[in-house]
Amino acid sequence: MSLEARHFSLDEAQSLLKELLPYLSRLIELKGILDVRHFDIYRHQFFGGMGPNGDGKFPPEVEEVVNILKRFAAQGVLVKSLDDGLIDFPYVRENGEEVYLCYKLGEDSILYWHSPESGFAGRRSISQL
Repeated sequence: MSLEARHFSLDEAQSLLKELLPYLSRLIELKGILDVRHFDIYRHQFFGGMGPNGDGKFPPEVEEVVNILKRFAAQGVLVKSLDDGLIDFPYVRENGEEVYLCYKLGEDSILYWHSPESGFAGRRSISQL
């Protein structure tokens, strides 16, 4: 049984990555803006305040983050870290094993993959795919 509904070929993932890079960069930028304003993006609240931002509304950057995350999800791409710009593309190896093609913002392309169990720490070179 597959963990993910969609799987990519390496070429498909590399191609989609080029399309998604501006959005991934924007996610990191928005996370930085919200961090400076002491907004906890993971809990949708300010660390020391009453309510989300004192006037009953979330900062507009939160809505933009949500919209970008929806774009990634609709494509079948998993966002693993907003801090590092880490995303995964589900992939099925020739032996039938489901793994993730792994990209971290700043890398030239998708250079690594890992099993669901090993995560980022278990990344291996694409040449070992």
